[in-house]
Amino acid sequence: MADNQPAAEQDVTRAWAANQGQKDAAKKLRIYAALCWVVAIGTEIAGIVLLKQGKFQSGNLALLIGLLVVIAVFAIGGSMLWKKANTHDPASRADAFRFFVQNQLGAIITVIAFLPLLALIFLDKDMDPKNKKIAGGVGVALALLATVLGIDFKPPSVEQYTEDMNLCASQIKSGQPTTACSPEVAQQAQDIARDSKAVAEATKSDANPNGLDKVYWIASEKAGEKADTEHVFHLCSDVSTLRGKQVNSGSVTEAYKENASRITKQIAMEQKQCGFKAPAAAAAAAAAAAAPAAAASAPAAN
Repeated sequence: MADNQPAAEQDVTRAWAANQGQKDAAKKLRIYAALCWVVAIGTEIAGIVLLKQGKFQSGNLALLIGLLVVIAVFAIGGSMLWKKANTHDPASRADAFRFFVQNQLGAIITVIAFLPLLALIFLDKDMDPKNKKIAGGVGVALALLATVLGIDFKPPSVEQYTEDMNLCASQIKSGQPTTACSPEVAQQAQDIARDSKAVAEATKSDANPNGLDKVYWIASEKAGEKADTEHVFHLCSDVSTLRGKQVNSGSVTEAYKENASRITKQIAMEQKQCGFKAPAAAAAAAAAAAAPAAAASAPAAN
């Protein structure tokens, strides 16, 4: 049924994933970071060329230190921008190599931007020993500072954002202070909370006046793994859409985990198929509220 196809606007699953806005922000920041690193490495190359030409053998110490400072400033700037980009679109710890490189790229680029030039400074036999000592010392200090600032000691990860998102969703649902709702995870957490509320409203009954947090969805093609295809979740296993299918059940949060990423739009139909009815107290209240209106609209007796 076409109405039961998942919405395509945004990938919202329990396993957190960056939305398009976050990906765009990360891409822009990474471009700026790359430009900073190009300037840093370009300045290093300029310093190496000048060093090879003998420009620093007996003077121009201020120029050499200036080049080292420029390298440090742009290396640090690139690292800060890159780390900010990673907060929008982090790597997964499941891919250890990519996770390391993506989060420590600032430190890696900084080493590349400093090490060849510093090595040539210390190995230059024609440079004035005093100038070599000063330039080398300043270069090492700047390189260490830029490298340390380029290291991400607490890198974000998809797994951490997933944990935060689910905690945020539970806080929203329970009305607690939303301490886990960082800007990166808040939108997806709100989607989980919204669908949980919709399911609870749709499954209220005399036996469960507050509704249920249990839904049903088509099981993944790969046992124990997240489904490759997005599905919607349903109010019970007896709905027509799920007949003859392998079905999983669990909370809304668990459904999101397995890529069942939206509640069905056929809620009214599924309420009938599943036998969910409004609680008797609510029905009686609705009938009582409707009675005066019906009496007022009735024609007066002669």
